[in-house]
Amino acid sequence: MLSKDQLLHLLSRFSSLTSQPDVKKRIGDAVMDKQEALVVITEIQEEILLEMGIESAGLRISRASSSTQNLRRNSDEVEGLCTSYSHAAVEEMACDEAELEPDEYVEKLHIQHQLQEQQLEMLKHMRKFHPDDQMAILEVLHRQMETTNFNNSSAVLTSDQIQAIVQKRVAP
Repeated sequence: MLSKDQLLHLLSRFSSLTSQPDVKKRIGDAVMDKQEALVVITEIQEEILLEMGIESAGLRISRASSSTQNLRRNSDEVEGLCTSYSHAAVEEMACDEAELEPDEYVEKLHIQHQLQEQQLEMLKHMRKFHPDDQMAILEVLHRQMETTNFNNSSAVLTSDQIQAIVQKRVAP
């Protein structure tokens, strides 16, 4: 099990590496050779773990494992969950860049940017509420995302949905 600092280092280093042209080429070459991009991404993560002096045998970081963490009422864990989702997004974009045609990738980036803007507005709205209400909102969002197998359209709640969650919590 990685400590919080180790996990943050891994995620930061991974984000940095996947933005470099040679790493992008490595992932793209693997796809051209009919390999799964996620396999190469996992190899890169294992290389980072080895750089950190951590034996990676049996320790696999993947979207599935990072996305199924339980929400708890600890702000460090909420931060960790957000970091995990962010990492999953970086993984997905690295795979997409390798697998999609350039115009398809540009369209995906545009859609991702719009989604991030919607999520930012959602977070701004959430900050108006008590921390317990924010946790309830995040729990509903997490369940919604799990139910839709982490479909992008489920990653945003409208202000009306947020208000309904808070009212439901307050109602006796």
